[in-house]
Amino acid sequence: MQTKNNPQTLWAWCMYDWANSAYSLTITSAIFPTYFLAIATDGAISSSVLYAFIVSFSALLIAVLNPLIGSLADALGRQKTFMRVFCYLGVLGCFLLFFATKVYIVLTVGAFILSSVAYSCSIVFCNAILPAIATEDKFDSISAKGFALGYVGGVLMLGLNILMIEMPHWFFFTEAMIQADIHIRISFLLVGVWWLVFAEYAFAYLPAGAQNRVAGKGNAFVQGYIELMKAGKALWGQARLRTFLISFFFYNMGLMTIMQLATPFGKEEVGLSQATLIKIVFVLQILGALGALLFSFISKKWGNVPALRLGVFLWVFICLYAYTVRTEAQFYILAFCVGLVMGGLQALSRATFAKTLPAETTETASFFSFFDTTAQIGIVLGTFLYGFIQALTGSMRNSILVLTSFFIIGLIGLFSMREGTGRLGNR
Repeated sequence: MQTKNNPQTLWAWCMYDWANSAYSLTITSAIFPTYFLAIATDGAISSSVLYAFIVSFSALLIAVLNPLIGSLADALGRQKTFMRVFCYLGVLGCFLLFFATKVYIVLTVGAFILSSVAYSCSIVFCNAILPAIATEDKFDSISAKGFALGYVGGVLMLGLNILMIEMPHWFFFTEAMIQADIHIRISFLLVGVWWLVFAEYAFAYLPAGAQNRVAGKGNAFVQGYIELMKAGKALWGQARLRTFLISFFFYNMGLMTIMQLATPFGKEEVGLSQATLIKIVFVLQILGALGALLFSFISKKWGNVPALRLGVFLWVFICLYAYTVRTEAQFYILAFCVGLVMGGLQALSRATFAKTLPAETTETASFFSFFDTTAQIGIVLGTFLYGFIQALTGSMRNSILVLTSFFIIGLIGLFSMREGTGRLGNR
């Protein structure tokens, strides 16, 4: 049986955040969005609206897949195997993005969707392993450590990519290669290499998940659906957990929509250059790492739910301020505030969900697939509404007001959570 709180195992778990965050930073947040806006300029709709719809479609696929693969992994007892498969598919998507050009726009969209779906699915199984390797009193600190390491790893990879894009001659790129955007597209290839290499370290020390194997006969997919129904029934029967998921759905909808579409907002509404936006995202990640540790400290003093209330409350004011941002200096202030709060809210949400699960829970992948599906459905609705309102009104600022309402609803949900025991009392 896997011994909990083994330092080597916990470190390996955190290192998967280090490995995959290069993807979320370079491809989801910084370089690929601005690159896509530049090459997808010949369509009937604006490139930023198209990008919002692509993100929305990717999230929809994830929302459909996650419950099944999570419950199937529990039925087979092989969370790490599923995590590895989706990691490799995500890496393949990154490699295919090297061919992202205006000529191959369909391939570009397909590769992005593949990498996005695979990235999110692999995270489900990484999260599901946490209760198997750590005791409940470690959830907050380990989750925060993972996010902090992820931000640092992502920053290092992005720093190299920024240097390569800003100073291509230092890396022996010729003028012809620069004109063909090779120095930009190779950054997507490097993300795949980074993800693959450091993920292998995590896979070497993480447990397979066999200790959670569900007894059953017959086809594995049938067993997967059985576990899916069991997890859904168990979730619905836990009032505190149900309230948290509803609240999480709304505030995370706002959070993830902003993280996905902040770069197009900076370019189209504020007029920032690609180089400036990439540098801002770079600083954001450093602040995100500090924010994850800060909110871990706050949760120790106040408890998980009060700390979450603080984070969501701050997001309401961040959105209201974003609506007024028009200059580069104002965008810097906005980025500073976003950076400090986003990492803390993500890390604390993951830990709070783990601590709110019933103590006897063993089907962790099934439960965490529901958790991630909740997040993905929120991204589907959030990014679709963001793009739809922009297409309808011609401005992203009106979409910001909708995001503000999401945070307000989420905050109301957090204040309505009953006091309960969960796994650790979870104040």
